[in-house]
Amino acid sequence: MSPGPILFLSPRTKILITLAVVVVCVSTPANRFPAFLGYLAFLFGFAALIRVELRRVLRHTLAVLPFLLMIAVFVPFLPEGQPAGSLSLGSSVHPFPSKLLVLWNSAIKAWTGAFALVILGASTPFPELLHGLEHLRFPRLLLALLAVTHRYGLVFAEEFSRTRRALAARAFRPRWLWQAGAIGRLIGSFFLRAYERGERVYLAMLGRGFTGVFPVAPHTSHAGDLPALILSAIILAGLRWGAA
Repeated sequence: MSPGPILFLSPRTKILITLAVVVVCVSTPANRFPAFLGYLAFLFGFAALIRVELRRVLRHTLAVLPFLLMIAVFVPFLPEGQPAGSLSLGSSVHPFPSKLLVLWNSAIKAWTGAFALVILGASTPFPELLHGLEHLRFPRLLLALLAVTHRYGLVFAEEFSRTRRALAARAFRPRWLWQAGAIGRLIGSFFLRAYERGERVYLAMLGRGFTGVFPVAPHTSHAGDLPALILSAIILAGLRWGAA
């Protein structure tokens, strides 16, 4: 399947569009339901343009569910008319109960933001995202932390996979409470092995001349960058201030 046109935009452009979606969505009052539907339609259109599997995108956005469940637990204890940010969510202002509106406000904004970030990640490899942030003058120290965290996340995943294979080869199936001690020792061993491997990786990087600053590729603009930014800005502004 051929790549969609969004894939040919520069990483900087895609980051700016994603940031615009998040900022506009968060700043929209909770009772502007048509605007939120428009944001979701905008993101679904992007997902169709990059030809990403929609089921995969929706599966990754489920990461916000634990946070929404935590909010839902405390919503019944909110007093009626509880403000949310600069918005009054009292029943005298909106035709919906304020508690439900608080939950809706949190859920739709968190899910829309996660949706936008998943689309950005699906359309842009992680090194290109770092390059785009670098050209947007993102602090280089934070960029180095992001790059190292991503690299060592893969190290942890690989060590965890090895540990699971070793347990399976020894027919170890922890199911009972009295096996908690063995599980604790396994977790400690796992972190020690990952830490030691991380040290070896770091020493190898120093041996190859690493100075703490990752090299940055020169920025290349694409013909569709400016039209995509202008069109996205017009659509988002129309949804934000035009949908009453």
